[in-house]
Amino acid sequence: MPDPTKTTTDIRLDLQTWVEVEEYLENCKAIILPIGSTEQHGPTGAIGTDALTAEAVALQVGRRTGVLVAPTQSFGMAEHHLGFPGTMSLQPSTLLALIHDLVLSLASHGFERVFVINGHGGNIATAKAAFMQAYTTAETRRLAVASKLQCKLANWFMVAPVFSLARELYGDREGQHATPSEIALTLHLEPSLQSKQRPLPEPAPVGPIHGPDDFRLRYPDGRMGSDPFLAKAAHGETLLHKAAAALSNDLTNFMQD
Repeated sequence: MPDPTKTTTDIRLDLQTWVEVEEYLENCKAIILPIGSTEQHGPTGAIGTDALTAEAVALQVGRRTGVLVAPTQSFGMAEHHLGFPGTMSLQPSTLLALIHDLVLSLASHGFERVFVINGHGGNIATAKAAFMQAYTTAETRRLAVASKLQCKLANWFMVAPVFSLARELYGDREGQHATPSEIALTLHLEPSLQSKQRPLPEPAPVGPIHGPDDFRLRYPDGRMGSDPFLAKAAHGETLLHKAAAALSNDLTNFMQD
């Protein structure tokens, strides 16, 4: 088992040498892969919200468990947000191929458990499809770990303690996009974002999601039923700890499965 007393530097894959990773694999076959998105989050939310939050949760889970954390994949499937400047999206097929290739790379070195901490709802379906493809592709079947490889998608914003606290704090004003819970976490992580917060008009109600033009028409300022002005940095700190605690337990169980 990995050492849960390690520092952030100790658990960041990008700060390790290949020799250190080889030594790590002698004791632990798990790795955390944070994925997010680079997309609009309403008129007051940071475009990097989904990547910032996924990375923060992943690093907290890594510190608690001692499991290595891969660099954050900051681009996701956000094509419906392309009507707003600054959004950068991957097509579903591109994201599927990217996740597949990352999993295959890790499996080729002997990693058997890939724990994906996700910050963007639009990634969910594609990530699950990528896992299935990784399990069945010919390249994987040739690997020594083929029969042991497992991937798990963990959406930090959907874990029960986070979901419950968000509803307690914000009620129906949590909405579905540019939510106060995710904005609160970014305020905790990056205090400069507080200067962007301001009261906003009533948001567009939650509804369907289609293409970028339709999304911009239905949700003119990018929000879906949410009131991000309710967000507080202190809320974000609590949400981060709740997400990290819940996902650390999930990861521990995943490694022992």
